[in-house]
Amino acid sequence: MAPVTIYGTDTCVWCGAARLLPKKKGVDFDDVLVNKDPAKREEMEQRSGKRSVPQIFAGDRLIGGYDELAALDAAGELDELLAAS
Repeated sequence: MAPVTIYGTDTCVWCGAARLLPKKKGVDFDDVLVNKDPAKREEMEQRSGKRSVPQIFAGDRLIGGYDELAALDAAGELDELLAAS
């Protein structure tokens, strides 16, 4: 299973929603709080090319934000993505 990384803040509603989905599936993930660590925010921006949170990765593949994560799950593609990476 691909390592999952969620870059977010502790005050963002969409970040919280993004954290719930992997928890529900029993998937461990790195929860990177970019509001607590400027270097991690810079890392997120370099990896994703975006400044908004959340930014979600499966391995090195950028999934995007919560909407993209939820869409992959609804289409039945998220489990395959996690298994294949």
